[in-house]
Amino acid sequence: MEDQIRQIAERVKGLRDDLGVSIAGAAETCGIAPEKYLEFESGKADIPVSILHNLARKFGVELTTLLTGEDPHMREYSLTRKGKGISVERIKAYKYQSLAYSFINRKAEPFLVTVEPKPDDAVVSFNSHPGQEFNYILEGRMLFFLNGKEMVLEEGDSIYFNSGLPHGMKALGGEASKFLAFIF
Repeated sequence: MEDQIRQIAERVKGLRDDLGVSIAGAAETCGIAPEKYLEFESGKADIPVSILHNLARKFGVELTTLLTGEDPHMREYSLTRKGKGISVERIKAYKYQSLAYSFINRKAEPFLVTVEPKPDDAVVSFNSHPGQEFNYILEGRMLFFLNGKEMVLEEGDSIYFNSGLPHGMKALGGEASKFLAFIF
């Protein structure tokens, strides 16, 4: 896992250097302080999917390129078998699997997201990124936070929102929650 984090950080730093993007410019694109950006780029901290998404857009590359070091090559379809999506974020709270990583010039980033349960007093991680997002709950229940509003989402519920707004989620009932997320 640490090796994956380091490899992604090296790709991000290499692309930033090659493109002549300053640390301050990259940090601004991500909406974070330069010091925090440097933690990600050094490999000391795992880079959240929202940050990788912002950087891929800034650098003009596919998210897959940052994740794997390879460019996607499929033009007509992308088949991802059960459990075979590329892991995007490796923190305990959320597990993201990219479901169309091999398709070139995607108009959306589809993910299967699993939110593991946490203690009731645990802090929820928030993120934001350019564009819009659609989430469809497959299993479990979760508390969804969007720009200061709290909503309980259950199996079969969906939400479409401006992903530039701070958002986060927390599994409810002591069980994991799974949902499909599409980032546009």
